[in-house]
Amino acid sequence: MTPLEKLLELLRLETLARDLYRGRAPGGTGRLFGGLVASQAALAALQTVDRERALHSLHAYFLRPGSHGAPLTFAVDRIRDGRSFTTRRVVVRQQDEAIFNLSASFALPEPGISHQEAMPEAPVPDTLPDWEELRAEKLGRAGAVRPQPIWVRSCDPDDLDGGRQAPHKRVWLRPNGALPDDPQLHTALLVYASDRTLISTASRPHGLAWRERNIASLDHAVWIHRTPPRFDDWLLFVSTSPVAQAARGLVHGALYNRQGQRIASVAQEGLIRRRRRRRAAPARR
Repeated sequence: MTPLEKLLELLRLETLARDLYRGRAPGGTGRLFGGLVASQAALAALQTVDRERALHSLHAYFLRPGSHGAPLTFAVDRIRDGRSFTTRRVVVRQQDEAIFNLSASFALPEPGISHQEAMPEAPVPDTLPDWEELRAEKLGRAGAVRPQPIWVRSCDPDDLDGGRQAPHKRVWLRPNGALPDDPQLHTALLVYASDRTLISTASRPHGLAWRERNIASLDHAVWIHRTPPRFDDWLLFVSTSPVAQAARGLVHGALYNRQGQRIASVAQEGLIRRRRRRRAAPARR
């Protein structure tokens, strides 16, 4: 299967009971990608909501790092079903521990006020290098890049050697293949992609080389302005970090389609620490 097909397969949740679902985590090492857990949790909530109601916001906390290979369970709590808005809470567990908590709100479409700031200017994605290939080249791993389910093209590449940069950047995102014409899958993929490249924006002003830092998402929020969203073309992801303090960096993001319409807004706080150097073992006498 292609990388996108593998991701779509991971987004197929198994129903265990009413409001209880099971999902798979891929094999691998290190922490499980938080965007995957968030997208699966959003889909679990969507299973309990009438399809005419679209996800318009979610707020989530990453409680523990997820593990590769172990199954995940998604317990949905039907908080409220109102005339215009529906609220759900999802607790994600892995190996009997809660690792992720999500609150989501869904709304019926309705006419109303509308305004937005203009999309920032950016070079077109076709002229930009692939972010994964660029990072691999900088790290001396050229030729070892695995295809990803989401293409990332960077307008403002991170300096992986630790040069200080302004705390803002622009990247283009697009699924690496065709998506089914299913609004719920487009929504889930948008949530998945909204966790890509975000916290590194808050690292840029601090001169931390890629190998010298540990970063982890603490919480994540998404507001979808145009529902249901379409994610079958390039979206410009603009992020800026207004503040960092006590090893925590805050990042605000905005997603625009190529027509300049703001599709979604994102906020995330992440933990950014300088990686501890291992002490050399004492010499034997």
